[in-house]
Amino acid sequence: MTVHPSLQPYADAWTHSIEAISELVGPLVEGEWNRATPCPGWSIRDIVSHIIGVECEQLGDPRPIHTLPRDLYHVQTEHQRYMEMQVDVRRHHTGPEMTADLEYTIIRRARQLRNENRQPETKVRAPLGAETTLELALRMRAFDIWVHEQDLRTALNRPGNLDSPGAYVARDNFLAVLPKVVAKDAGAPPNSAVVFDIHGPVEFMRTVRIDADGHGTVDGAPSLGPLATIVMDWETYFRLATGRVRAAAVADRIKAEGDQDLAAAILREFAVTP
Repeated sequence: MTVHPSLQPYADAWTHSIEAISELVGPLVEGEWNRATPCPGWSIRDIVSHIIGVECEQLGDPRPIHTLPRDLYHVQTEHQRYMEMQVDVRRHHTGPEMTADLEYTIIRRARQLRNENRQPETKVRAPLGAETTLELALRMRAFDIWVHEQDLRTALNRPGNLDSPGAYVARDNFLAVLPKVVAKDAGAPPNSAVVFDIHGPVEFMRTVRIDADGHGTVDGAPSLGPLATIVMDWETYFRLATGRVRAAAVADRIKAEGDQDLAAAILREFAVTP
């Protein structure tokens, strides 16, 4: 095996989710490709187009030369415009064209990952002409593919893989930004703590602690006197964190104890993906 040990879990998670996506969309008839998904503005076809496009860029393929229509209401930022290019260029592709394109891309990308011998800190291509490390790029691909697998499952009413390898990559990604959500975005006061109690297929309890300077950290130790405690199931957590739902729409699945204003502020700022 040539893959660096720190990269292998991300490659495995990516493989698990991309193969699940292939199985989900393989049998679709033409009309089903147009079904709306929880990803704003995107159909099933659009999500698969996005996956194909980003994986092709990871392979080093040139980006398509394409002009976006002006009436795409969900495209508001430069990042969204960048991502939409690979989507819009395939909007009129048929179902068989989509599945063939996806399968070919998976074969190429899987071969690249199997033969990967670069170090985790190697700089690679990132969106908008930026660079990132190979490790971060693979982690974000595993995360992105799992989230979009869940988008497709929701659209097709085919739940599953809530505790797959990609789910744990997603959990770690969410936890990495949780201190910023609580301390900076929601404005939790200095010298306070907020506990998150998550149950379901992926279970965890984490405490975000705000120090005297207003900086947040997260750990697994319980807090004896948290300012607020937020309890929810894993599916609700990731749907909120990815901006697929707002807290008001799933209020019956969330329990907030302690400072209600702070809990509400945290839940308002919970979406962390663009």
